[in-house]
Amino acid sequence: MKNTMSTLSSLAQTVMLPFQRFLRQEVIGGILLLTASIAALVIANSPLGHAYEEAWKTPIGISIGEYSLVKDLHHWINEGLMALFFFLVGLEIKREVRVGELSSPRQAFLPLAAAIGGMVLPAAIYAAINAGGPGAAGWGVPMATDIAFALGCLALLGGRVPSSLIIFLLALAIIDDLGGILVIALFYSEDLSIEALLSAAVLLSTSYGMNRILGIRWTFPYVFVGILMWLALLKSGIHATIAGVLLAMTIPASTTIRHSEFVERVQEQLRIMTGQRDGNETCPLELEEEEKQNVIQSLEQTCFEAEAPLEHMEHTLHPWVVYLIVPLFAFANAGVAINFDSVGSLLGNPVFLGIVGGLVIGKPLGIFIFSWLAVKAGLTVLPNGVEWKHVAGVGCLGGIGFTMSLFIGTLAFPGNALLETCKLAIIAASALAGIAGLIILSRAKSRLGI
Repeated sequence: MKNTMSTLSSLAQTVMLPFQRFLRQEVIGGILLLTASIAALVIANSPLGHAYEEAWKTPIGISIGEYSLVKDLHHWINEGLMALFFFLVGLEIKREVRVGELSSPRQAFLPLAAAIGGMVLPAAIYAAINAGGPGAAGWGVPMATDIAFALGCLALLGGRVPSSLIIFLLALAIIDDLGGILVIALFYSEDLSIEALLSAAVLLSTSYGMNRILGIRWTFPYVFVGILMWLALLKSGIHATIAGVLLAMTIPASTTIRHSEFVERVQEQLRIMTGQRDGNETCPLELEEEEKQNVIQSLEQTCFEAEAPLEHMEHTLHPWVVYLIVPLFAFANAGVAINFDSVGSLLGNPVFLGIVGGLVIGKPLGIFIFSWLAVKAGLTVLPNGVEWKHVAGVGCLGGIGFTMSLFIGTLAFPGNALLETCKLAIIAASALAGIAGLIILSRAKSRLGI
């Protein structure tokens, strides 16, 4: 029985592993993201700069009969691979709403208020500076928060910040991503095709029906429908990456067996493997190959039924997104050829000022003020161990827009000379916001003395 209890104890300890693994992957992903961004800047300003620019224009596509889909490499990254990034964001949003920090209204209200403030005030600052100007379309750029970079900065502080602050930042960034997705869908879409939109709607309904009516839990059918939905949205005028978020909302999020049944099944298989009979512990059995395979298959089936498809997809996809897709996106988009003779003129450029002002000033103020108002109104409370200095520091880290800001920038200024200014502003503002956040948080102390 000792072996059984030891094994069950180990199983219980794994409850926190997904969250710990998520944070570890985000931190490493932040390092890779920074490395890719620096590499892109260095190459773009080196003799290889022209080759760097031309490489992303390489056409890649497929043709089947009269149908052909040809895009350059840059578009495949921004519209294809980034759809997987948005799919992961959608899975995270759905999980948090069901069982995470956003599942309780009172619990969710603080990051919700903070995220709203962190989107509204930066957009307002940018819009005020660029009202009526050629850069007016970029108001959505300073609304975003980069989860990987922000969590990476918190990780640098180690135990000097309470763990509840990490959860708060994570929830805030997830809501922020949702806001960014809505902004993209509603304000950065044009030339809508009703026929393509109806096709996407039918496919979305099909995926929903596979979950709610047919009870399909295998990954492939959803992937297949998701690809078709992506193709439909690609022709619709709405950015194709939105297909990832829509598909995520239809993925099954429940298990087919309860936790108690899962434990009972595992215990039964452990009894078979250790030779236990009627509670008496004996030496482990030498199982026949057929018996061994039966035990393995039974455990596999038990794990399959005990894990929601949403969690399985999230855990499978997360490393690919943070280790490959997002760094590749940064490498393809952060390379800006800097004309050092004209750097001084950026300080008078409305787009540059709007983005820097929005991310460095608007984000911290919006997050702090809206959080303070929510707490003072009695709608929510600060998490355990969190002081207002922590909220101010997290507000600054929220100004690290990077990935989502770059993405929205490419939509706001497609093929526009202002895009280069936009990219430089995002890089400069994210660096300033990160440094400010680290300084504030390094001097803050937890109410629990953490």
